Amino acid sequence: MTRLRLILGDQLNPCHSWFGEPDPHVVHVMMEIRQETDYVRHHAQKILAIFAAMRDFAAGLKSRGHRVRYIAIDDPSNRQSLTGNLDALIRHYDAVEVEYLAPDEWRLDRQVAEWAAGLSIPCRMTDSEHFYTARDEAAAFFGTSRQWRQEALYRRLRRKQDILLDESGEPVGGRWNFDADNRQRWPGTPPEPKDTRPAHDHSGLWQTITGAQVGSFGHPRADALQWPLNRAEALAQLQAFIEHALPHFGAYQDAMSQHSRRLFHSLLSFALNVKMLNPREVVDAAVAAWRQGRAPLTAVEGFVRQILGWREYVRGVYWARMPGYRDSNALSHHLPLPRWFWNGDTGMRCLAHAIGQSLEDAYAHHIQRLMVIGNFGLIAGLSPQALHEWYLGVYIDAFEWVELPNTLGMSQFADGGLLGSKPYAGSAAYIGRMSDYCAGCRYRPKERVGPDACPFNALYWDFFQRHRARLSANPRLALVYRQLDRLPDTERAAIAARAGALQASLDAL
Repeated sequence: MTRLRLILGDQLNPCHSWFGEPDPHVVHVMMEIRQETDYVRHHAQKILAIFAAMRDFAAGLKSRGHRVRYIAIDDPSNRQSLTGNLDALIRHYDAVEVEYLAPDEWRLDRQVAEWAAGLSIPCRMTDSEHFYTARDEAAAFFGTSRQWRQEALYRRLRRKQDILLDESGEPVGGRWNFDADNRQRWPGTPPEPKDTRPAHDHSGLWQTITGAQVGSFGHPRADALQWPLNRAEALAQLQAFIEHALPHFGAYQDAMSQHSRRLFHSLLSFALNVKMLNPREVVDAAVAAWRQGRAPLTAVEGFVRQILGWREYVRGVYWARMPGYRDSNALSHHLPLPRWFWNGDTGMRCLAHAIGQSLEDAYAHHIQRLMVIGNFGLIAGLSPQALHEWYLGVYIDAFEWVELPNTLGMSQFADGGLLGSKPYAGSAAYIGRMSDYCAGCRYRPKERVGPDACPFNALYWDFFQRHRARLSANPRLALVYRQLDRLPDTERAAIAARAGALQASLDAL
C-alpha cells in the first residue's frame, strides 16, 4: 500500500507537516532531471546549489527514518522527465496513491495536473506551507482593478499579520513606508560585513553534472560554493544578517559600488525560494531586532516590505496572469541581447560590473538587476522575453513565479503598467547618484551625444520620445516630458540619431 510523495527541488522545507513522523508506507521521491536543467540555460552555480541542497535534504530525511527514492542526474534509470520518472516509480512500487507539494511555477503545476488527470490511482496536491497568501488571494483582493499596486496589498498583509503595528493598529513610526529614507549612496563606510558563509567543495558533483552533459554558463565555483546546503546553514546566515548587516540595510539598500558585491543585503533569497527558510521567521527575526533596539525602523520596514509586500505581491500577479503574462510586450521591444550579457565584456563600467558579478556569483542585488541591467534593456528596446530567460537562468534565486513579474512587469514595463505605475528608466545621472560606477568609465556620464557620451543618456531620452503616445499622459512622467520638450529640435534629432546608432551596434558598446 505504498504512497509516493513528490518533492521538487525548490521545496526543501524539513519543517513541513509531511515530515513529522516517518511512515513506512510512504516513499518520498526526489529527482535531478534534464527537464529542469534544460528548459532555459542555467548558471552553473544554480544547478550545483540546488542539486547539492536536494542531496543534503534527502540524506536528512533518511537519517530521520523516512523512505526516500532519489534519482540522480546520471542514474541509468532516469527518464529525465518528471512524469516519466513518476510513471516508472508507480509501476515499481505498485503505488496506490501519489501526493505532491503545490508547485510554484505554472508550467510544473500544469504538467503535474494534466498528468494526474490521466492516472488510474488518486493523486492530490498539498500546500507547501510556505507563503503568507494563497495563490489567488491577491487576485481576489484587487478584483477588477486595472492597476495592481503593491503598497495596497502590503498594508493589508501588515494588518492581517499584525506586523509593525502599534496598539491602535496603525503603523509604528506613523508611516507605512520609509522608502524615501533608504536611498543613500554608500560612501565606503561602514564596511561591508564579513561573509561568514561556509564554502563547500562540490567538485565531484560538478563532474557528475558535466559528465551528464548538462549545459550551463557562468562561473561554477565548484570547489568553494557558498550557497547554503540546508536549513541550519540558512538559519546561521539569517542570524549573521540580522546582527551585522540589517542595521545598515535600509540606508544603503539601493546603493551600488564596484568595490562591493553584497553591501548590506541578506543573500537569503536562495534559501527562501527553495524553502529552507520560512518568510515568517525571517520577518519575525527582523522585527525582533527592531524591538530590541538592534536595528532602526527604517531598515526593518524596508526589509519586511521586500518579503511580506513585494514577494507575496509578485506571486499574486504571476498566478493571476499566467500563462499569457509570459508573452507580454506592451512596448513592442524585440532587439536580441548583446553578446556581453554572456561575458560581461562591455565598456560601460556599470554593466560590466553588474553583469560580470552575475556571471561570477549567480547573484546581483535588486537595484543592479532593475536600474542597471534591466534599465538598459528597457531603454535600448531589448526583447523582454529574451531578458526573462536570461534573468531566469543567471540568478541563483530565480524561479519563474518571482522572476517573471519582476522582469516583464517591474523592469521592462511589458505588461503595460499592471504591476508598475511607470517605467523604471534612468539616465547616467541616476547611476552616478547611487554608485561609483561612472568614475573611470570610458563613457562620459554628462554627455548625451557624441562617440564618448554615456549610452544610457541618448537611449533614455529617445525611449521617452519613441513611446510618447503611450507614456506622456502618465502623471508620474510629467516632469520627464517637460524636460524633453524644452530641448531644441536639433538636440532631439541628434539624440534620436545617437540612440539609433547605439541600437544598431549594441555588441560593440
